[in-house]
Amino acid sequence: MKKYIPILKRTKLFAGVGEEEIESMLSCLGARLNKYKKNKYVLRQGEHLNDIMLLAEGKLLVQKDDYWGKRTILRSIMSGDMFGEAYVAPESGSLLNDVVAVEDSVVFFFDIRRIITTCSSACRFHSMVVQNLFFAISEKNRFLVQKIDNISRRTTREKLISYLSEEAKKQNNAEFTIQFNRQQLADYLSVDRSAMSNELCKMRDEGMLEFEKNRFKLNVLNKYTSL
Repeated sequence: MKKYIPILKRTKLFAGVGEEEIESMLSCLGARLNKYKKNKYVLRQGEHLNDIMLLAEGKLLVQKDDYWGKRTILRSIMSGDMFGEAYVAPESGSLLNDVVAVEDSVVFFFDIRRIITTCSSACRFHSMVVQNLFFAISEKNRFLVQKIDNISRRTTREKLISYLSEEAKKQNNAEFTIQFNRQQLADYLSVDRSAMSNELCKMRDEGMLEFEKNRFKLNVLNKYTSL
């Protein structure tokens, strides 16, 4: 676990906590470390959670398949991201989605009861972690609101514009890299991949953007193409 402490220090959950303090807190928080190969399930729909998880290495997708195999991607989880917090409250019910490793990944598990309960040693950074957890959940709610805004648009073009505009703002740059490949982006926006690819090509031909794989550049037009 010790080699991942510098990564934990950069996460929102441990913001403001030093590396030495994090190391001493791991046992206090009931930390466990699990490794997952590419394409393996970290969590499956229907499971009940007692832990908050944090990705130390790799990449995960939160996804859901319907009865006929149609897949929807809710979000990607990158190194340093926290997940599972929505299902650890009493009576929160079982997990509604799957979490799958799309790269070889390493995941920390933290016992939620130990996080929200003051430890016997009363370490002064424990309350800071609880505060960070609250702020991280608030930020996650904002992300979900933004996704609803993206997928509620009527057309594929409107969904792409909404999503790409938000990514440019988030990364504070007109040139940016997204976390999805083409199929994953289509699943995230709940659109057909072929229709989405065709729309991206039209937007490129109109001068609205440029792209190569998951790298995008948004252009400012003198005469904006209407939605």
